[in-house]
Amino acid sequence: MLMIHLIRTSLVLALCLCLVQANAQQITGVWSGKINKKRAEIKLVQKGDSITGTSYYYESGTNYLRYSVKGYFDGNTNSVVWWDDELLSNEANSAKQVALLAVADFNCPGGAKMMLDGTATPKENHINTGDLSLTKIVSTSFPDEWDYVIDNYLEGTNDPDIIDSVDLIAKTTKKKPKAKDKPNEAPQEVVAAPVPTPAPDPAVALVEHTKKMEENFTNRKKVFFTEIPVQGDSIELRFFDNAQVDGDSITLFLDGKLIFTHIRLTDKPFTIRLPVNELKDSSELTMVAENLGAIPPNTAYMVAIVGDKRYEVDLTSTEETSGMVRLRKPDPAIVTKPAEQSQRP
Repeated sequence: MLMIHLIRTSLVLALCLCLVQANAQQITGVWSGKINKKRAEIKLVQKGDSITGTSYYYESGTNYLRYSVKGYFDGNTNSVVWWDDELLSNEANSAKQVALLAVADFNCPGGAKMMLDGTATPKENHINTGDLSLTKIVSTSFPDEWDYVIDNYLEGTNDPDIIDSVDLIAKTTKKKPKAKDKPNEAPQEVVAAPVPTPAPDPAVALVEHTKKMEENFTNRKKVFFTEIPVQGDSIELRFFDNAQVDGDSITLFLDGKLIFTHIRLTDKPFTIRLPVNELKDSSELTMVAENLGAIPPNTAYMVAIVGDKRYEVDLTSTEETSGMVRLRKPDPAIVTKPAEQSQRP
């Protein structure tokens, strides 16, 4: 019994680790807890291997320091490194400002609970190291522009252009210190300042892009490439640019629903995992070209990992066609019974 329990525990931990490495959305989110004994709320958004977002160190909802955040995620060690980059708002009663450098391990101890545990130190002198303990939460105590990206991360706001736009908005809307009163001076000629170009609205950009890709999915002919048998808890799909990396970008649809967009194909895999129990008996995964790259057509090399089996397929999409792969579950009517059951009298 002890051996069975250990095996089950090992399998759960291994599955948890695989999910962490494959899904950026697990790092992306709102994290709350304490850093160096101070109450903190950190919003992290993963863009490739890099991290951006914002941090709040607070005594209350009206007494806080807010910084922009930069950093990176190391999938090999499941560690997250980030630092306070720029002070965005000082609503704290204390004038003391200490930007921190944090190093934390990503942990999923069980259920839906996710944690970041590690250390933090002042960014400038790296002394007085303190503990860091954060738990991923659903709702924020400090609503801001990053909430839209976090709430819609799986629906398309994982697009690097949208993330960069929100990062720009966060920095351009930061609160400035109040100007001191100036003595009366002689009136001067008033010169109209140039009207700045407004920052792009990420919500509008996402809606327009999603609408365009859904129209392309509907209007373009779907070309069947291959069928892949699926089983187990989940399957892993890896997408590369086929042959020369030339700027190809794709959107993925599963059974007619957009699941990932703005996937830039490179020589490094873009990896997703699909739970098998959420698939139909026969599901269709469709690759829609967002562009044709420098060398038409848009080509992708897809690797599917199903249990201990590996399937490979070269997909092609154009402005008239989209590549489609069928994911099929085994027919329960013809599944072979376990040997111990078939040998019973």
